[in-house]
Amino acid sequence: MAIFPKQPTIEVDLERILLTNEQIQTRLKELGATITAYYRQRDVNTITLVCITNGSIVFVADLMRYFDMHVRLDSMRISSYLEGTSASRKPQLAADISLDIRNEHVLVLDDILDTGHTLTKVLDVLGGKAPASVEVCVLLDKKERREVPIQANFVGFEIPNAFVVGYGLDFDQKYRNLACIGVLKH
Repeated sequence: MAIFPKQPTIEVDLERILLTNEQIQTRLKELGATITAYYRQRDVNTITLVCITNGSIVFVADLMRYFDMHVRLDSMRISSYLEGTSASRKPQLAADISLDIRNEHVLVLDDILDTGHTLTKVLDVLGGKAPASVEVCVLLDKKERREVPIQANFVGFEIPNAFVVGYGLDFDQKYRNLACIGVLKH
């Protein structure tokens, strides 16, 4: 399990650290085992991972190493944060997947489930491609902010309603490289 060093110069911009890299890696190992068991119980040997970029790249890269099965990987880009820290209610598809997912078992991986609008858009797009199944795994679930009735099948951590950065999550394209997840100072 790779544990990355602290980054004091960048971490000074955090109000507090919500999740350390050690906590994240421990949880990803557990999630990997849970997801592997879930698909094995359904006699599925290969899953297609759909990474929602850019925020989930770090999460996906680490989590998929804990799957004990074959994986196919593709990505999708959804524009959901137009400016600042408020999510748009009408996310736009900026880049679709290139793999054929017809009759495939798909696992959508995203960094955070917030209002639910982005994930709803993703599921609508993927559902139109006739997959055998679509499940969702998110690193962070911010239930307090949900505006549409949607849930992830697999969740890394439930977090409070705070603007978080690090481990792929950004503010103004900064802080993605933090090894931890923290609350940004106002």
